Amino acid sequence: MTTHSTPPPDTTAITAITVENVRKRYGDRDAVDGVSLAVRRGEFFGLLGPNGAGKTTLVEIMEGLRQADSGTVRVLGQSPWPRNTALLPRMGVQTQSSAFFVRQTAREHLATVAGLYRHDRAAADRTLASVGLTEQRDVYVENLSGGQRQRLAIASALVHDPELIFLDEPTAALDPQARRDLWEVLRALKSEGRTIVYTTHHLDEAEALCDRVAILVGGRIAALDSPHQLVTAAGAPSRLLLPAGRIPVEDADAIPGVDRATVQGGSLVLETAAPGKVLRAVDALTGLDGVMTRTATLEDVYLELTGAAGEPAAHPHSTES
Repeated sequence: MTTHSTPPPDTTAITAITVENVRKRYGDRDAVDGVSLAVRRGEFFGLLGPNGAGKTTLVEIMEGLRQADSGTVRVLGQSPWPRNTALLPRMGVQTQSSAFFVRQTAREHLATVAGLYRHDRAAADRTLASVGLTEQRDVYVENLSGGQRQRLAIASALVHDPELIFLDEPTAALDPQARRDLWEVLRALKSEGRTIVYTTHHLDEAEALCDRVAILVGGRIAALDSPHQLVTAAGAPSRLLLPAGRIPVEDADAIPGVDRATVQGGSLVLETAAPGKVLRAVDALTGLDGVMTRTATLEDVYLELTGAAGEPAAHPHSTES
């Protein structure tokens, strides 16, 4: 119990962002509808959801780029709105539509951004290296490829060494190898104790990187927890994939423990909540050569929550933040 002689705990010491009952409406549509969450310091926090779910609006409210209609937001212990210039050096922001000094080289652009925050040109070189653009440092921004511009946008958010980083679809234009390279950059930033708030449509990426994720549907949080806990709570079936034709579908459907057997993409797919039991049965019938096992993933949870209609639903995955 809090008394006059016992001050309340200083949550800013452990919480980077606190959002309480935030709402934002455009016309007759609730873009953000009563969202509450807390992002811990040093946490890699993901915001997931279909297009129009409210992710970008919520992030812009956190960044101080947009005013909420109601509710409260605290970022690093301060209110980001009205535009709080004291927070700017402490935050790095990469948006979906980043602006560049296109008539400068990549290094000149980044040095200009670093200078705005009173950092030297060496910071530009270090950051270019961290995102894999050292070889393009003397290339004019207007001549960079789309993926290279995306990496430069991320470098612009990192060059002033912020403690809180907002990344909005950072790997959207990157090829698979560049995506994986950036993963290592992001993991290194987290290991340094930085807080990262991150939106993506790449669910494998969110599962690999995020400590916790919030899944937004229709402007509301439909689920909030670690990817592992969300997948575990979902109870989604595992899938065993066999070469098609090895076992007739009707025989596979009769195997004890198989919930459903279908043919998909040249494979016989067995859905089951008891993969060990089904594997033993398949081994006895035909052997395990060529059999693959796929466990439930964050994508299964996401698809269950978002659904075809895109409407929020009460769900046991939802937790208090």
